[in-house]
Amino acid sequence: MSPPPRPCLRVALPVPLPQLFDYLPPEGVEAGPRLAGCRVRVPFGQSERVGIVVDTGPAPATVDPQALRRALAVLDDAPLLAGELAETLAWVARYYHEPLGEVVATALPGPLRAGDPLPETTPFGWRLTEAGQLARPRLRAGTRPAAFADRLGTETVAEAVLDADLPGWRSAARALGGRGHAERVALDGATGATAARPPPPLHPEQAEAASLVRAHLDGFAPILLEGVTGSGKTEVYLDAIAACLARGRQALVLVPEIGLTPQTLARFRSRLGIPVHALHSGLADGERAAAWAACARGQARVVVGTRSAVFVPLPEAGLIVVDEEHDASYKQQDGVRYHARDVALVRARALGVPVVLGSATPSLESLHNALAGRYLHARLTRRAGGATAPAVRVIDVRKRRLEAGLSEELLQALDDTLARGEQALVFKNRRGYAPVLLCHDCGWSAQCRRCDAPMTVHARGGRLICHHCGARAAAPRACPDCGSLALQPQGAGTERIDDALAARFPEALRLRIDRGTTRRRDALERHLAEFGERPGILVGTQMLAKGHDLPQLTRVAVVGVDEGLHSSDFRAPERLAQLLIQVAGRAGRAQRKGEVLLQTHHPDHPLLATLLAGGYPAFAALELADREAAGLPPYAHMVLLRAEAADEAAPRAFLGEAREALHADAEARGVALDVHGPLPAPMARRAGRARAQLLLSARSRPALHAVLDAWVPRLYGLPSVRRVRWSIDVDPQDLY
Repeated sequence: MSPPPRPCLRVALPVPLPQLFDYLPPEGVEAGPRLAGCRVRVPFGQSERVGIVVDTGPAPATVDPQALRRALAVLDDAPLLAGELAETLAWVARYYHEPLGEVVATALPGPLRAGDPLPETTPFGWRLTEAGQLARPRLRAGTRPAAFADRLGTETVAEAVLDADLPGWRSAARALGGRGHAERVALDGATGATAARPPPPLHPEQAEAASLVRAHLDGFAPILLEGVTGSGKTEVYLDAIAACLARGRQALVLVPEIGLTPQTLARFRSRLGIPVHALHSGLADGERAAAWAACARGQARVVVGTRSAVFVPLPEAGLIVVDEEHDASYKQQDGVRYHARDVALVRARALGVPVVLGSATPSLESLHNALAGRYLHARLTRRAGGATAPAVRVIDVRKRRLEAGLSEELLQALDDTLARGEQALVFKNRRGYAPVLLCHDCGWSAQCRRCDAPMTVHARGGRLICHHCGARAAAPRACPDCGSLALQPQGAGTERIDDALAARFPEALRLRIDRGTTRRRDALERHLAEFGERPGILVGTQMLAKGHDLPQLTRVAVVGVDEGLHSSDFRAPERLAQLLIQVAGRAGRAQRKGEVLLQTHHPDHPLLATLLAGGYPAFAALELADREAAGLPPYAHMVLLRAEAADEAAPRAFLGEAREALHADAEARGVALDVHGPLPAPMARRAGRARAQLLLSARSRPALHAVLDAWVPRLYGLPSVRRVRWSIDVDPQDLY
């Protein structure tokens, strides 16, 4: 009689292989169902890895039990990933056709991926000691220690509240703590609770939208909240969150940018009267792990985070909000290429809670679902507080002299704004000094040696940076081809525009907001706070198009319209329309009348004419009709297979083999696919590697995924696979 099969652990490891790995349990540990969802440390090759136990049971018949290696340790006393979250991660792995181990690694904060214990989440606060109260008047005004002491006053203030109210407070706390002037203390369960600020009265459309959300708090309901910029969508969110908290439930709010998080935290905490937890890539690893653990333990009742926060545990979930749901930053562009908005919808269904998708310019996918009746649809058509929509003026710059891309008419408008004591925004969605450095005599241009793209001029002409691979070089003094000294920056980025405005308005307050000026934590919030409400000019990229309330901003000048009018990407018109509407929405709040200036060489372009005549709804209706006629999303579903290698032949060979396998799998299942490629990627060389792609499209999503289920596993065994790096992108947002 043969011995019973030895029980083993089926483990998902963070490696790019579509399989689970079998291990014997550690010595003295029984391989029972209780281990599913726990982390284990296992030997892998010559190293060790931390993975998640997916299942337990007898070793598969194809595996020799004597050959199994033993796991080294079980790292959790209770499952870390279980129930709905484990099911959602399994769905992400299936839908995006990624290894489960890599999906799990994407969902966990770094310390938990490395095997660290779940951090302690006892809430702490700070208070001034008796010595600190005596020393407080002697602290130098304007310093961080003084600001920290003033914020504490005679109270004990929770660290979560300090995070929202006083960015950079930790260094001041260490300084005062070292002198014995402040101390850190544990807080009780009512940590950080303050008096909630009463909500403002909702106008009728807000009240109707809020009532719609509250009516669906007992079950899954996708709700598209379409509201013009400044219409008060956030007040609808807050009303729903307050109702959720009153039911003893958790709320998750996703925002597209880190820069939106501090002001959202402060506003939510003030209105709700409780600490609001943050989760985004700008936090230290330990802070992210602590926030994740607080969610898992149910201590975090409201969480505000960027894309990755969609994977936080929600044991008492009540509501999910996706603000600016159209934003492209919700789509992960490397690693596991998930879309946070779509994952939020899947989680909400599994949790049985409503999900609110908010935007002034909804994605065409969401708008299509709302028009088809799959989503509930609430509309806010007027601005809150009696504010009116800004007037729009098109400036035709054909045959006109431009200074750093700025026309005289636009500059005069800025002068008028400053004279009235108001603020203006000059929007250019290109950072740096100029897009390219060109020789005026022979036509040479500074190209990146590793990418098929020009290097952007920075540091007022002194430095060249590739925005695709990060390569840097000093700008040459003379043309490398002809020796001429006639090297000229062509075009204008935010740096060059800022310089031109400094020359034209030397006394005016100016602030440039782009990636180069906001690298440090909370930099955007600090810059805007310093700018305040004084008269001045903001120069910025799309970072300023989202969510920031600038009450003194009455004029917005858009100087980069033309760049988005002639793109080969079918999504380019949608993105340009959304960007123009979002930027325009910054102008004119409360009782101040706003104006938007659109500077263009194509004043009669159909996209601009449609937006001016009917706004975003008119554009969306026309674009949806065009997409349907062309068989493009949301009326079809796409998958992009990308490959890259040092030489051009390898990606083409791999994609050719992949296409042959694809045809066989599609024919076997009777699925009609449109296949384009292998073709060079729009940027055929990036970071020194040749790039090519294969684009798949089908009208039926289930049929497409039925083919993918068979096809993607075969890609790992193709003859050319070891010569390339490849990735699969389901529902791609960029066909780059």
